[in-house]
Amino acid sequence: MKKALSLAISSVLGVAALASSNAHAVEGLSANVGLTSNYLWRGVTQTDDAAAVSGGIDYEHASGIYVGTWASNVDFNDDQASYELDFYGGYAGEIGDFGYDVGYIYYAYPDADEDNLGEYDFGEVYGGVSWQWFGVSAAYTTNHDVDELEDALYLEATAEFEIADGLTLGFAVGNFDFDDDSLEDYVNYNASLTKSTDAGDFTFMLSDTDIDNDDMVAVVSYSIGIDL
Repeated sequence: MKKALSLAISSVLGVAALASSNAHAVEGLSANVGLTSNYLWRGVTQTDDAAAVSGGIDYEHASGIYVGTWASNVDFNDDQASYELDFYGGYAGEIGDFGYDVGYIYYAYPDADEDNLGEYDFGEVYGGVSWQWFGVSAAYTTNHDVDELEDALYLEATAEFEIADGLTLGFAVGNFDFDDDSLEDYVNYNASLTKSTDAGDFTFMLSDTDIDNDDMVAVVSYSIGIDL
């Protein structure tokens, strides 16, 4: 994931129909693979402005309960961690035109130096609601050993419009509010254009924050989804 809130792009390959018809296919089980020129999380690079390769596996039950895991390379420019591994689970569904999603996600950095694991690993409780083209979500930081980062709250609003067949225009604005006054809150925002094809999703995004000396970033991404 960074599935629910951050936001990885997923799509279904044309060959997914073959996979789903396979006698060994598991209903509700899917995988995703992505490539991006810059892994941004809430407007901040996680790869020192370099490219990232990611992938994940998800299982969603007909009841709406889901679990999954997702991984990507990272680079915090400190030689302390080289990859991120997320675990999450939650419950999602729809009531008419309204959708909802609640759950918990844990961000782990397994190869971080043992003395610094607490500065990296943390969890979030999240929830979101959507209506047709509009959505709002919230994530609350938990299980963080760094007191200044504990109890942070991230709020985000998103909007998506299909402007042509298979072409989606998206907008998002988020606010990261840290409970500790020693850290500066910030706003991030982006606009994206995604083309969905049988071969996957292609996305171009412009992203920026109101952090001092932070420049707008252009990101190109490609992702595919596969039913297993």
